[in-house]
Amino acid sequence: MIYAPRAIRHFSLAAAEARARRTGDAARAAPRMRPLEAQPRPALPAQPPRATRRFALRLWLPLTPLFLILAPFALLLAPLGYFAPRPYGDRPFATVLGLGALLLSLGGTVVDVDAPDARISIRIF
Repeated sequence: MIYAPRAIRHFSLAAAEARARRTGDAARAAPRMRPLEAQPRPALPAQPPRATRRFALRLWLPLTPLFLILAPFALLLAPLGYFAPRPYGDRPFATVLGLGALLLSLGGTVVDVDAPDARISIRIF
């Protein structure tokens, strides 16, 4: 049978106890150490809540004029849609005009995000 010491944390003490048992010197073995007792920590003083400043970000994005300026380029590139695979290349001019109508309908969109530390407002014109 293999002997394994009980106190792994205090290996030198366990080794001394094991040697004393083997040699018969149990009376002269080092006294056992008491287990460590948990000491309660003192409570931290209550801190007042710190004042947080809210970060405000307001963006105004004039995307409608940008879409109108770039629309002729989309119409010029529409014939390349005929080379696209079947579900995408069917009626490319209608696809370009539909996408343009979708993008122009975004005008007047307001996005507000209100978080505890920030307020973000985005307006698309």
